[in-house]
Amino acid sequence: MKPSLASRLSLRFVALAYLFVLLLVPIGVILYRTFENGLVAFAQSISTPASISALNLSLLIVAIVVPVNVIFGIVVALALVRGRFPGRGLLQAVVDLPFAVSPIVVGVALIMLWGANGWFGAVEDLGFKVIFGLPGMVLATIFVTLPFVVREVEPVLREIGEEQEQAAATLGANTWQTFWRITLPAIRWGLTYGIVLTVARALGEFGAVIMVSSGFPGVSQTLTLLVHARYIDDHNTFGAYSAATLLMAIAVIVLLLMTLLDRKRSTE
Repeated sequence: MKPSLASRLSLRFVALAYLFVLLLVPIGVILYRTFENGLVAFAQSISTPASISALNLSLLIVAIVVPVNVIFGIVVALALVRGRFPGRGLLQAVVDLPFAVSPIVVGVALIMLWGANGWFGAVEDLGFKVIFGLPGMVLATIFVTLPFVVREVEPVLREIGEEQEQAAATLGANTWQTFWRITLPAIRWGLTYGIVLTVARALGEFGAVIMVSSGFPGVSQTLTLLVHARYIDDHNTFGAYSAATLLMAIAVIVLLLMTLLDRKRSTE
């Protein structure tokens, strides 16, 4: 039974109202509070040493996390799709674990493992500080972004099958040549999509990172932690809104890139 025009319009109105209340209104308030004092004040707020340091640290974490997750994601996706081994179901569950576990729990687990009294806390005696330093923040971000590359590459590998790889092997190509010339070009769009999602998630991570970071400006404070510190600790609402707008602008750029890549993939 086809729904009536009134029903369709009502559903559209409800959906748009839902998006307006939950998404557009908060974003509009942030943008208004950010630019109510002008562009100059905004530029000054995001160009402070703390802001620049937070941006650089966020980008550094992304630069470390993305290559690690790309390598891990491709290897795991190949193992899940091409491999037949005991514990395959367990590996599937581990990959999806970050979707089910709260980031706060991830931070607590890292403290229990790498903290001063943790299982591997002895590394601090060797001068290698994990918790409340960059390594801990990187580990936390790697964990929460773990599934994206795997889950984007895995269905592509299932779709392309193994025929081309087997043909390349028959013609004398070794494993690396087969991967580089056959498999990688075939999964490039799924891999790219996973990378974009990983970048967006890494930039916006807060819960796991705040647990393993000291939060000191210029030391271990990312953009998300800067927003929190300015709003809660310093009561600098304008500075918090400005940092949030900067983070939002980067996220929008990432989302636009993802949209363009998706359109290009659909035209091929």
